[in-house]
Amino acid sequence: MSDNALKTNRDSNNGSVERMERRPAITPPVDIYENADEILVVADVPGARSDSIMVKVEKNELYLHARRGEEPGPAGTRAADYTRTFLVPRGIDSEKISADMNAGVLRIHLPKSEASKPRKIEVRAS
Repeated sequence: MSDNALKTNRDSNNGSVERMERRPAITPPVDIYENADEILVVADVPGARSDSIMVKVEKNELYLHARRGEEPGPAGTRAADYTRTFLVPRGIDSEKISADMNAGVLRIHLPKSEASKPRKIEVRAS
């Protein structure tokens, strides 16, 4: 069955058949940047509202889920679910992860723990 196909559910109480549309899943395009302080994940989720977005970290995985619309939108866009999962490297301070959304672009900030940041070692003359 394709992502756009309709499936049926049989009601066990009265035997009637109800048609339900399956929501297609979309893997959103993502850019990942890193500097000394953080890893930044930038995901394009056009049409998703900020209240439909769930970002969670469990063990060493970052999970992103967003929902785009309930009804067909402009230019024939359809309702869909965005999903993406990433492995989170060691040295990320999971308690300080934050996310913000603006104009269909989700930015997830993964700050590095102090222990994992590079530090300069002073060399003294002896």
